[in-house]
Amino acid sequence: MLDRFITPVIKPLLMPVVKTLDKRGVTPDQVTLIGFVIGILAVPLLAYKLWTAALVMIVINRILDGLDGALARYQNNSTSAGGFLDICVDFLFYAAIPVGFAIAEPAFNALPAAVLLAVFIGTGSTFLAFAIPAEKLNLDRPQFANKSFYFINGLTEGTETIAFFVAFCIWPQYFPALAYLFALLGAMTVFTRIHGGYKTLKSHQADTEK
Repeated sequence: MLDRFITPVIKPLLMPVVKTLDKRGVTPDQVTLIGFVIGILAVPLLAYKLWTAALVMIVINRILDGLDGALARYQNNSTSAGGFLDICVDFLFYAAIPVGFAIAEPAFNALPAAVLLAVFIGTGSTFLAFAIPAEKLNLDRPQFANKSFYFINGLTEGTETIAFFVAFCIWPQYFPALAYLFALLGAMTVFTRIHGGYKTLKSHQADTEK
């Protein structure tokens, strides 16, 4: 929901780093993979309740996730392969973080982490399920013209996900409550994407049949 407002603010801040990476011959896919490795390091840190260190890994991961796309656009090197890689490692990273909290306090965190992961499956599947026919039908993407995949906006996008991950690390004792709240918002996103995606595709089909 907030991505459309946050992205234009962040893009100019990334440009000095993007230009430096370009001069050094760094590729977007390399940034993607390095960011993923750093992000996954948060899981053992969470398991050992090193909340601040885990938070640092999460923040670095998200910065690099913004850099890879910005670097690809700067190099005029946005590819379907790069977009595919980015989406895959993003989903794996998102799923790994709740697991870290579940390992840290299984008695309290395992169930809310499982509920949150179930919702992540819903948001991820609706994201990709709509992207396939949307790309095939060449549907417009007014908010995200440079994205490799089309998706419908929801309450829980990248900005909201990171905000909750940060909150998890700052207030780990409240992980169950925060996870259930995030899961509720995510479930609303799943519903709106299914409803909106279905109506969008049906409407497009009706228009093409006229």
